[in-house]
Amino acid sequence: MTQVARPAPGKPRRLDTFTLASEPGNERLALARVAGTVKGLGLSEARLERLKTAVAEATMNAIEHGNGNRAEIPVEVEVTQDGDAITVAISDQGGEAYDASAGSEEPDLLKKLDGGQTPRGWGLFLIRNMVDAMQVTTDGQRHTIWLTMRTGGAAHDEHV
Repeated sequence: MTQVARPAPGKPRRLDTFTLASEPGNERLALARVAGTVKGLGLSEARLERLKTAVAEATMNAIEHGNGNRAEIPVEVEVTQDGDAITVAISDQGGEAYDASAGSEEPDLLKKLDGGQTPRGWGLFLIRNMVDAMQVTTDGQRHTIWLTMRTGGAAHDEHV
């Protein structure tokens, strides 16, 4: 069995970086490329599927909300590894106009069915519950969501 060399903690290693046109459907390209990049780095199949779901959802948000489905504005994706942490950073140009973390109320299915909440708004909730850590940053126009998945993972993830 071949071992993958892992960088020392504190020294992230860039595994891949790419851009996608902000067109609906390109989230599938992002999840496939990220999955191919991290395959063999120690994520169980269940945790890889969770990461793929989070990457697809975050990329859809970047395309739709951040870049307004404007194909000429790319979504940027970077995959890094730092010890047992794999991080996927997905950036758009939505800036402060699209602050995904501001005022986001926890989705409530009954409220949504009764019209008390919009039927939309499951994205960040889903993402947050798919990965080990999620962070959202805004630097001028650049809006980035950071998704971190540890290769060790929790035992319960194997049964999801």
